[in-house]
Amino acid sequence: MSPEPLPVAPTASAEVVEIERALSRITYLSTRTRQHDRLMALAGVPLDRAAVALLRQIVDAEPPRPGELAQRLGVEASHVTRTVQQLQRSGYVSRVPDPDDRRAQRIELTDAGREAIGRVRAAGARGMQIALADWTPEELRQLATLFHRMVDDFLAHSVEDEPAEAPAADAVPRPSTVE
Repeated sequence: MSPEPLPVAPTASAEVVEIERALSRITYLSTRTRQHDRLMALAGVPLDRAAVALLRQIVDAEPPRPGELAQRLGVEASHVTRTVQQLQRSGYVSRVPDPDDRRAQRIELTDAGREAIGRVRAAGARGMQIALADWTPEELRQLATLFHRMVDDFLAHSVEDEPAEAPAADAVPRPSTVE
């Protein structure tokens, strides 16, 4: 069964079109294999992109359940399970009992995992610092504030969170969001 079509959105403003173009460019640049390999070499951490994405999610919150990680990353649970197993064998994460449900497990960083993701983030921040060296502190604060607001709004208006039923013919269409 195919998914329901998304509601037709009104024509995007020129500003929104430019934001979408810029996000597409930065996403492409930041997710290239060559960029990832360079970052891992600078950080001295031998991890693939999936492992880094998982570590980034784990470090930003209390130890999550594997299902929560899959949901945050928008991937299948089996993908998270394989990556967690790889990270566990490498000594970057461990499984701990969930204090709220002893049948469940949570994934937490080991000291080696905290050090690895710290090195990855530091290497990434150094590269970003060089790229944004000509920006004023106020411009950087504004950019950070607006980026966080945009991410929060994307999450609040996520297409995945919308009802699966098709909109009524007389319903007012809602703008679609970028994910």
